[in-house]
Amino acid sequence: MTDDTADETAPTLDTMTKIYIKIRDKRAELKAEFEQKDGVLEMQINAIKSELLDYCKTQGTESVRTPSGVFYRTMKTRYWTNDWDSMNRFILENEVPQFYEKRLNQTIVKQFLEENPDVLPPGLNADSEYVITVRKK
Repeated sequence: MTDDTADETAPTLDTMTKIYIKIRDKRAELKAEFEQKDGVLEMQINAIKSELLDYCKTQGTESVRTPSGVFYRTMKTRYWTNDWDSMNRFILENEVPQFYEKRLNQTIVKQFLEENPDVLPPGLNADSEYVITVRKK
């Protein structure tokens, strides 16, 4: 489809670009509005969670049943490292590769393949597709 297409009913490329930008801007507006409203609700729910955690702690209980439902506390632990060199050595020395998550760093893989076009890591899959980027004038 071109701007000077013979089909008078089809929108022009300029028209589609304008509509695209208008829709994208409206989505951004709605997203910002949602995030603002959701932020308020998140603060409220976090305040309630804090009160319920305090209640469990002071009462020495792990769960409470109320007429509206049940709340309970559990221990959630998150692990991370600030010293990747030492962590990598530990993982290799102790043979625990399952410490790693199974995902690839997209930027590093792309860079490696560009720098080593004759080397293909075994089992590597790639999916490429064209995408459209639209910018205002």
